[in-house]
Amino acid sequence: MSKTNTGRFFEDYHVGDTLTHAVPRTVSGGERALYHAMYPARHALYSSDEFARACGLPASPLEDLAAFHVVFGKTVPDVSLNAVANLGYAEGRFLRPVYAGDTLRSVSEVIGVKQNSNGKSGVVYVRTRGLNQRDETVMEYVRWVMVRKGDLDAPAPQTVIPELKKALSVEDLALPDGLDFTSYNFDLAGEPHRWGDYAVGEVIDHVDGVTIEEAEHMMATRLWQNTAKVHFDATNRPDGKRLIYGGHVISMARALSFNGLANAQMIAGINAGAHANPCFAGDTVRAWTEVLDKAETSAPGVGALRLRLVATKGAAGDLRGEDGKYLPDVLLDLDYWVLIPT
Repeated sequence: MSKTNTGRFFEDYHVGDTLTHAVPRTVSGGERALYHAMYPARHALYSSDEFARACGLPASPLEDLAAFHVVFGKTVPDVSLNAVANLGYAEGRFLRPVYAGDTLRSVSEVIGVKQNSNGKSGVVYVRTRGLNQRDETVMEYVRWVMVRKGDLDAPAPQTVIPELKKALSVEDLALPDGLDFTSYNFDLAGEPHRWGDYAVGEVIDHVDGVTIEEAEHMMATRLWQNTAKVHFDATNRPDGKRLIYGGHVISMARALSFNGLANAQMIAGINAGAHANPCFAGDTVRAWTEVLDKAETSAPGVGALRLRLVATKGAAGDLRGEDGKYLPDVLLDLDYWVLIPT
C-alpha cells in the first residue's frame, strides 16, 4: 500500500462527503509581517493595535484575506491538488476576526459535482468552514474547482449543481462584536472618504501597478501551504509555466485598492468571484473598483459597500468584450462587501 498521497481525482468526490483537512495552524504576528511584506497592504485596522482598539476591537486582527488564505490552504491537498483551475467563489462570510494566537483548521463538504463533456475532468463544488481553537466558525465560503479524472473510464456521476445566492444581503453579514466607527480617525487611516462619499455605479481607478515576481508567488504558496501542483511544478502545464496562485492576485488587488478605498477597512462577505484569466510571473497587475451597492448596518458608525474589485493587466473599467466574455487582460473579478465608516 502506497504511503504517499497523489490527491483526489474527480471520480473520488461524492455529494455529501465531509473532508476534514489536515494540519491546523496557529497564526501569529509572523503571518501579518509576511503578508505586509508581500502585498502593499496599508489598511490601518490591520496595521495598528491602537487603531483597532479605538474602533472597538481588542487588538488588530489578522488581515481577512490572510486568514482566508490559511483556511483555503488547508483544503488544497483534499480539494484541488489535481485541479486544472479554481473557477469561482460564492456565499463567503467572515464571521469572526482572527487574532494572533488563534489556531485555524478547515472542514469541507462536497455539495455538487458535474463531469465535463470531454470526459477528462469535472467540476467539484465544496462548502468550506474555517474554525478556531474554540470550534467557532470564523469564516465559510463555497468554491468550485475543475479537477482532472484519474480513471478516464470511470462513469460520470449524476450531475448536482448547488443553488447558490447571487449575492449576500447586508443582513447576511456578521459584524464583529464591539465594532464602532463613531470615533474613527480619518487622518491616521490615510483618506477622508467615508460611506456617504461613494455612489452606486462609481468606478475608481486605483492607479498603482505591481509586477508579479516568481519568487514572491512561491513564498506565498508556501506561506499559505498551498500545495496545488500547477503552482509549484512547471511540468504540470503544457506551456511549462507555473500558474500564479489566485489568492496572490486577490490580495494584491485588495492591497492596491487602498488608493481610493483606504477606509474600506474590513471584508465582511464574498458574493462571487472568478479567476478570469491566468496570471504569470512578469505580469503587471493593476486594479479598479465599481461600487455596486450601499447599505447601513446596525453597528455604530459602520456602513457597508458592495464592491466589484477587478485585477487587470489593462485599463480601468474594461471588463468584457462584445461577446460577453472577459477580456484577456482581466485576471480577477471579485464581488464583495466591505465595512466602512459612515
